[in-house]
Amino acid sequence: MPRTVPSADGTPIAHEIVGDGPALVLVAGIFCTRETLRPLAEALADRFRVAVYDRRGRGASGGQGPVPDDAVAREVEDLDAVIGALGGEASVYGHSSGAGVALRAAAAGLAIPRLVLHEPPYGPDDDASVAEVRTMAADIVTALDEDRPGDAIARFMADMGLPPEVLAGMTADPGMLAVAPTMPYDLMVMGDLDAGGAVPEGLVRSVAVPTLVVVGGASPDFFRDTADRLVELLPDARRAKLDGHDHGAPADVVAPVVASFPGVA
Repeated sequence: MPRTVPSADGTPIAHEIVGDGPALVLVAGIFCTRETLRPLAEALADRFRVAVYDRRGRGASGGQGPVPDDAVAREVEDLDAVIGALGGEASVYGHSSGAGVALRAAAAGLAIPRLVLHEPPYGPDDDASVAEVRTMAADIVTALDEDRPGDAIARFMADMGLPPEVLAGMTADPGMLAVAPTMPYDLMVMGDLDAGGAVPEGLVRSVAVPTLVVVGGASPDFFRDTADRLVELLPDARRAKLDGHDHGAPADVVAPVVASFPGVA
């Protein structure tokens, strides 16, 4: 059974802690719960005291219901609560939009001595790309407002280039349908609704903690372009490439890279 810790607004945040060593929190991306990153937590448990948690509205955490206007601030507070459960300071690994949460938390001044960003899905900043992402995000919010979670999932995944036969299974998957109402949290964290998902340059420049940006060698080009841009903007950053792997790199590949980042271990 997971433990819970209250966030700043009283919302219970479910989390599990494994291992012993320096504190490390893992933050999952869209559609994911703590179950998604449990294999990575277990792979790191021989080197770290690792917390993996359900972001609000998902799994055993509270916060089900309408997504608030201050959703980004709530996500940062939730992560801060989990860091508190580890003693008040922890390095943070974020995958996909979870990396967006981690980046915003570091920019907000949370006690994060080291940061690992694994393929945050920021996109290009040209007018056409920004407009396309804004339209997608608005379509997803509309579908959820009209209680059409399957359509919201389909709209997001179709934009990722998945074929119809794969989409059909996803839009009927109970696990994905259960967390679909939390999609606006990810859209807001990544700036999809307002900035069209472009890299938030000012926010990135403000993050002074040592940061490792991880990208897959087999991932789409935009992930690699984003990684390069982040390393350029961050005051103290380096890049690590997972040769032959894409956005879903397995725990046994990711864990050694995280563990080898100086200062994390």
